[in-house]
Amino acid sequence: MKKTFGFILAGSLLIGAQAPAFAASANEVTPLGDYTPQVITQSTLVTSGLAGDAKVWKFLDRQKRTIAGDQQATAQQVFDITKRQADSSTGTEHYRINQIYEGVPVYGAEQTLHFDKTGNVSLYLGSVVEDVYGKLSDAKDAKAAVTPKISASEAIKIAEKDAASKIGSLGEAQKAPSAKLYVYAPEDKASLAYVTEVNVLTPEPLRTRYFIDAKDGSILFQYDLIEHATGTGKGVLGDTKSFTTTVSGSSNLLIDSTRGKGVQTYTAANRSTLPGSTVSSTSSTFNDPAAVDAHTYAERVYDFYKSNFGRNSIDGNGLALKSTVHYSTNYNNAFWNGTQMVYGDGDGSTFVPLSGDLDVVGHELTHGVTEYTANLEYYGQSGALNEAISDMFGNTIEGKNWLIGDAIYTPGTSGDALRYMDNPAKGGQPASMSAYVNTSSDNGGVHTNSGIPNKAYYLLAQGGTFGGVNTTGIGRSQAIQIVYRALNYYLTSSSNFSAYRSAMIQASTDLYGANSAQTTAVKNSLSAVGIN
Repeated sequence: MKKTFGFILAGSLLIGAQAPAFAASANEVTPLGDYTPQVITQSTLVTSGLAGDAKVWKFLDRQKRTIAGDQQATAQQVFDITKRQADSSTGTEHYRINQIYEGVPVYGAEQTLHFDKTGNVSLYLGSVVEDVYGKLSDAKDAKAAVTPKISASEAIKIAEKDAASKIGSLGEAQKAPSAKLYVYAPEDKASLAYVTEVNVLTPEPLRTRYFIDAKDGSILFQYDLIEHATGTGKGVLGDTKSFTTTVSGSSNLLIDSTRGKGVQTYTAANRSTLPGSTVSSTSSTFNDPAAVDAHTYAERVYDFYKSNFGRNSIDGNGLALKSTVHYSTNYNNAFWNGTQMVYGDGDGSTFVPLSGDLDVVGHELTHGVTEYTANLEYYGQSGALNEAISDMFGNTIEGKNWLIGDAIYTPGTSGDALRYMDNPAKGGQPASMSAYVNTSSDNGGVHTNSGIPNKAYYLLAQGGTFGGVNTTGIGRSQAIQIVYRALNYYLTSSSNFSAYRSAMIQASTDLYGANSAQTTAVKNSLSAVGIN
């Protein structure tokens, strides 16, 4: 039977934790398994006289026997620091850590460790896998356990062969294929596995993550990574916009070099090749509404992240924002493919051009931000958080109403939408954990159960009584600050709804104080929807 643990820092006391009632059923296959978040909520001094990584190792040395069950290894043998961040505005320090076994990272076993300005540990949040060696049942010794019998290139070929069996001969890869070695332990048994992606546009768009057994080449798990777009349309519906372009000879190009490493807009001309051709005009007036919207809204999303969080583009390092419009023919989708945005024109009945909405663009580009921060796994509760957080940002950037998809969806029907953040049930989504949907479809319900954190965000920003709990709203601007801080510093790839609550409370405490109206609102909004 799989063991799950929670721990608190008081005396390094280990306490058993039962899986919450809303956890996925035990026989449901997921890429991460049912790793219970490990949460330390008491602040304690463990780093007196230490600085930098030394204080991290001192803390982890005190915890490793509790959380990893290894009596002999040092903290440096059990964990690897993958990212270091210092927040000068609060004087806090933040570390991202990955559990390792014999130098190989354990997939999804990530933690975030946080120090306040006095050097105290304020929060330790994330997931660990107990007794990794014991779960590698076919291993004769530790070194043999992490020695692959197939190469990374062979794993890539296995994934590509499987993908081709489903959609036909694969076109050009959109990202250079690579495979990284992990210890993969979703349930009671662990395997040495390569994790790789197949990312192509032809014969049809496909971006699938594969887990390939590094011993025998079998496919352990796979799931789709292409996220579907939602939003509301403006320029496509006839409004006029101004935006930044580049003049080259007699042509005006939809290239903005004033933001990061550029905002660049292309047309696929109803073909399936990316990025396509740069959109151009012989004058300063552009007559391509889909391209105008894609370009203008990408600029606005860049500006939103820059002005509100000091973030320089999706990756924080000025990544060029590339968009391609007019993808394929009558294509009812838009997606972030890991390197750029892609927009279909719709079929005119289900959708109009999907670039015609600021919260489509905000939603999809936020998937990119998530990849570069918490990297929330696009499956189950972490996937529902991934979708919900994109909705939260897209909705806040637009700031118009609480609907998702109301202007570009079914143009012949007035007043409908894809999702309703204020009333998820209207769009067929649960609004609370009491209605949580256990399913293996839709990547474990990522577009279904996202209604629960969406409702909590609505309550946090707007206020109201729900589930017998009253929440005093704090407005979108403060609410999104809390969400961003939770995403950037506290959440990990395997975070579930419970971890999201801990991350949101800590983020609000950092910004506004533990006893502030904002932190009270965070707690109430999440309690109202049953995220405890």
